[in-house]
Amino acid sequence: MNTKPLRLAVIVGSTREGRFGPVVADWFAERARVHSGLDVDVIDLAEVDIPLVLSGEPNAGVAAITPRLAAADAFVVVTPEYNHSYPASLKAAIDWHFTQWQGKPVGFVSYGGLSGGLRAVEHLRQVFAELHTVTVRETISFHMAWEKFDKDGAPLDGPTVNGAAKRLLDQLMWWGHALRDAREKIPYAA
Repeated sequence: MNTKPLRLAVIVGSTREGRFGPVVADWFAERARVHSGLDVDVIDLAEVDIPLVLSGEPNAGVAAITPRLAAADAFVVVTPEYNHSYPASLKAAIDWHFTQWQGKPVGFVSYGGLSGGLRAVEHLRQVFAELHTVTVRETISFHMAWEKFDKDGAPLDGPTVNGAAKRLLDQLMWWGHALRDAREKIPYAA
């Protein structure tokens, strides 16, 4: 078994002006950093230019994140819910890639209003199944998210949500190690 730390890519899916995603992503990335055995890379889609139309060659924005996705052993997608689903920016980032996702686990941290982004997560599970990933069962969801964090970005119910983050990361690490070992023995072929 490979004992090197797992490379975890935390993907911030929203690119809207005034978005709340960085608050949630920063909290989760910090939880991942203190969880032993992980090397964390935060990929904020607002910082790269990802074309929404998939035609022609990938642009510099796509090229910038492609090696980071390929290097990851596992993913956590931080997503809001827009109109009962996930943002177009996230869909474009997913669709510009294929092999980079395969044979790897994906976890979700969602946020939003009353549903807490759970409908976005259910849609994403279907998309990631098509990309040959394993989505972990544990999910963190922040209902009325802007009311759940203090002005410094710390969750108001730290013990509960930090425990949820640990459970998600424990599952992700189990799958991450199992799938990384499998990919090293037999390259994944879709």
